[in-house]
Amino acid sequence: MWEAIRRWFDPADLRSVGEPPDYRFSLANERTFLAWLRTGLALVGGGLAAAQFLPPLPLTHLREIISVALLLLGGTVAVRAVDHWARTERAIRLGQELPASRFPAVLALAVGAGAVLLVVAVLARTIGDG
Repeated sequence: MWEAIRRWFDPADLRSVGEPPDYRFSLANERTFLAWLRTGLALVGGGLAAAQFLPPLPLTHLREIISVALLLLGGTVAVRAVDHWARTERAIRLGQELPASRFPAVLALAVGAGAVLLVVAVLARTIGDG
């Protein structure tokens, strides 16, 4: 694990592997990485917004749970983005099959579960006010 993390910060190590790829593939990999970073930043921003602007919800600490879940998910997405970028760049340079990932499916399930939690919170508040 530490070896993989070290590689994230050592571009010379990445460039010493395999053959220089067609720059278009490297740029496409970088664009994907940046898209994942934007997703992570959006989740972090959503977590901060939930912590600051959501009113107290009828279920105890639900606002805090939503906020922390979004913040942790955003951080996880950012770390996963750099790991996937490095593994993909290495595979491109070595002419190997690109690494498969279950992470997009896991992220989609987490976002879906979060949406269900929010629906429950909205309905609980609506019923409580009604």
